[in-house]
Amino acid sequence: MPVYEYEHIEKPCEKGKVIEVKQSLTDAPLSRCPQCKKPVRRIMSAPFISAPKSNSELRDLGFTKLVKRDDGVYENVTRRKGESRLMERNKPETIPDLSKTISE
Repeated sequence: MPVYEYEHIEKPCEKGKVIEVKQSLTDAPLSRCPQCKKPVRRIMSAPFISAPKSNSELRDLGFTKLVKRDDGVYENVTRRKGESRLMERNKPETIPDLSKTISE
């Protein structure tokens, strides 16, 4: 069920100036607050839009994205510098030598 926001036209009640109410799409908009019975009007809410994440955003969030290139070969498109690019079926990913990066 969608959640609609209503704003008190006059003085707000205990629930605040703006209240959220779950209603069916077929329900008529409220004209009175369910708590204090004072007049309210439905207001437009900011929509939530989820956009696809880029490979670098996925990497920064801690995810690894593998893209199948050939039969049994996957490429890590979220790799960092020094990490292995390819993964093969039944073979562990090559782990970079971290001692070189620490001493440099």
